[in-house]
Amino acid sequence: MSTDDSCDDGEGVSVDDERDGVRDRLEQEAERAAEEFDEGIVELLSWVLDTETRARIYVYLRQNPGSTSEEIAEGTGLYPSTVREALAELNEERKVQRRKRESESAGNNPYEYTAMAPSELVGSVVEEIQDELNTVFNLDSHLGVECGSDTDPVEITVKDDTSE
Repeated sequence: MSTDDSCDDGEGVSVDDERDGVRDRLEQEAERAAEEFDEGIVELLSWVLDTETRARIYVYLRQNPGSTSEEIAEGTGLYPSTVREALAELNEERKVQRRKRESESAGNNPYEYTAMAPSELVGSVVEEIQDELNTVFNLDSHLGVECGSDTDPVEITVKDDTSE
């Protein structure tokens, strides 16, 4: 009895062809799962960073720190002017850092950008969320309706237990 992997299974398809087909399907499913995961992350970050554009830029910079606006535009498929505008806002909000790219050649050295760590990003929005939740909690006092106390009971604590 032969153990030749390339043998015909009697229906004109070799074992090697079947393996290649299974491998191709697995690779396609893995790519689809990664894309869905990325889209889920972008959707969540869109809420944190206000827009999908800013979220895509943030994800790209986490994967490719030290990128220029041109590299980001190319990598994300966004218009260069859109990327530059969003980077200016994110830099002003200190969600990304920029610095001049070092170069041996003469000429204009572009800025390169790096996104803040996710734990820092969460910390930057926690206070705002906490204030909004407390406003809702104390809605009656804001509306002038007599109620119990006018305290801020919502307190959000973020712990960064990751070791980077």
